[in-house]
Amino acid sequence: MSQPTLDVVAIGNAIVDVIARSDDAFLASQALVKGGMQLIDAETATSLYAEMGTAIEMSGGSAANTLAGIAALGGACGFIGQVASDTLGTVFTHDIRALGITFDTPARSDPPTARCLVLVTPDAQRTMNTFLGASQYLPAAAIDTALIASARILYLEGYLWDPEEPRAAMRAAIAAARDAGRMVAFTLSDTFVIDRHRDDFNALIDAGQIDILFSNENEIQALAQVDGFDAAVAAIAPKVKLLVSTRSEKGAIAIVDGQQTAVPAAPVNEVIDTTGAGDLFAAGFLAAYVEGKEVENCLKLGALAAAEVISHYGARPEADLKALRVEAGL
Repeated sequence: MSQPTLDVVAIGNAIVDVIARSDDAFLASQALVKGGMQLIDAETATSLYAEMGTAIEMSGGSAANTLAGIAALGGACGFIGQVASDTLGTVFTHDIRALGITFDTPARSDPPTARCLVLVTPDAQRTMNTFLGASQYLPAAAIDTALIASARILYLEGYLWDPEEPRAAMRAAIAAARDAGRMVAFTLSDTFVIDRHRDDFNALIDAGQIDILFSNENEIQALAQVDGFDAAVAAIAPKVKLLVSTRSEKGAIAIVDGQQTAVPAAPVNEVIDTTGAGDLFAAGFLAAYVEGKEVENCLKLGALAAAEVISHYGARPEADLKALRVEAGL
């Protein structure tokens, strides 16, 4: 078996984020659930965008954000995701390649490139409204098996499990990773995704197809369908090699072989925008994990990366994560 040349290859939504400040009154006027994520159609995306305030546009997408963090920490990465041959598709392609991430998925003519309209309230809660556009049409034919085989870890975004075509593509990717003897990591993404695909996710876990499972406190309980974080962790952890679960200000835990390790949240002067906190936590964790670091240090680097991203608007790091890592002794 050949040695991997990349650390992580991820499959996820290729999205451009449009981020604007908001308040509770505006959310109420648009019938939006604060702090949630909903899928919207092209018409709703157009009308909501017209009502939003001054916005910042930047490339996003959960798995792509994670790769951005890993790359910022010096990791070698590849991305598989679908854009359209339009302006936002060009922006996304430029941004991810500029980070040194391999991205060669051919663009399609329509529908338009996906975009996520993010409304951030003064308490730093983000309410996301996602038009999936081209990203939900990633075909199985776009799965580069050689690219997957070249990476230590295949990382899959739960959000992309919702549409039928990329779901089939990710199943093909899991098979390719297994054939190459690589690890598979999966992030649950959101409780609404779990509610729609719980049987699929549990089937993958029960079949031993997922090595590393990322979740937050609400997601792990939704997957296990039990009340209480500890009970949910006890139900799921024995089924995967590594379970990682974030708990916002309460820190995060990881369980390997029945042994639980916990770390507190990293300090942050002011929480500005929680968009991407989970994505960057996964980035820090995986960047340390592929280096063979102890689980505690993986968690600490994840917490450090998450703290950086919530200290400013946007879901990708602005500070030098390498320098912050050195300063923290990780």
